[in-house]
Amino acid sequence: MKNRKQQLVIEQMDKKLNVFQSVENVIVPSKGWLNAVRVSLKMTLQQLGNRLNITPQSANDLEMREAMGTITLNRLREAANALDMKLVYGIIPKDGSIELMIEKRAKELAKKIVLRTSNSMKLEDQENSGERIEKAIQEKTEEIKAELPKYLWE
Repeated sequence: MKNRKQQLVIEQMDKKLNVFQSVENVIVPSKGWLNAVRVSLKMTLQQLGNRLNITPQSANDLEMREAMGTITLNRLREAANALDMKLVYGIIPKDGSIELMIEKRAKELAKKIVLRTSNSMKLEDQENSGERIEKAIQEKTEEIKAELPKYLWE
């Protein structure tokens, strides 16, 4: 990585995000969490509305917006609080960790760079072996990971 400090930042972020891995496969109720919890508590829309100082129709609208994915985080937090609950929010890397995300992207970029150079050499009748190309890709991957250049994410 760029330096030890950057490596620590990545490790700490991976550690923070790791707690969300266990909820990655949780299936969101089709009508949303607000509706599911409210129904589980046998709470009416009127009662939820009263807790939020809104009408039952507005409480229903809130549930519908959550189910459609158009609710704001602040509004969802307020609704969760009205249900005596807490909103937990997070995002996780699709590849399992930030470290793996960087590795994957660095390898893609390294492959692109090395193959471009290799193609130029091939045109000049100076083609490298497959083994040499793979070694160059690995070396370039490590170099990119060490530098973490801004162009890594372009």
